[in-house]
Amino acid sequence: MHLSLALAVSALLFGIGVYGLLARRNAIAVLMAVELMLNAANLDLVAFDAWWRDQLHAGQSFALFVVVIAAAEVGVGLAIVLAVFRLRETVAVDSLTELADRDPVLAHVDYTTDEEVVGQMSHTP
Repeated sequence: MHLSLALAVSALLFGIGVYGLLARRNAIAVLMAVELMLNAANLDLVAFDAWWRDQLHAGQSFALFVVVIAAAEVGVGLAIVLAVFRLRETVAVDSLTELADRDPVLAHVDYTTDEEVVGQMSHTP
């Protein structure tokens, strides 16, 4: 097997993962996209390990490490998704703004003009 074939498949998998990460709003689909990107990296690690005929099989060892980390990431990610679903009854990433970095005093202000924002900020305690 040629190295360029493995690299092309890996680039395709990584591209699909990036698209899924940027375009999807469902948290489960985002986790699946991250897994695709990690599997693309694993394919690269194993392909380069086979290409260089490494005696220590460092690429395969790193790929195994990535698989273990990915399994832990999926476990924690799904636990968070389930907790959020129980609390909010949605897994849409865009609607989850509770952990956003916002000022609680100015959360109700409609930012239509700069003068209103400055006026609201000057009257806050």
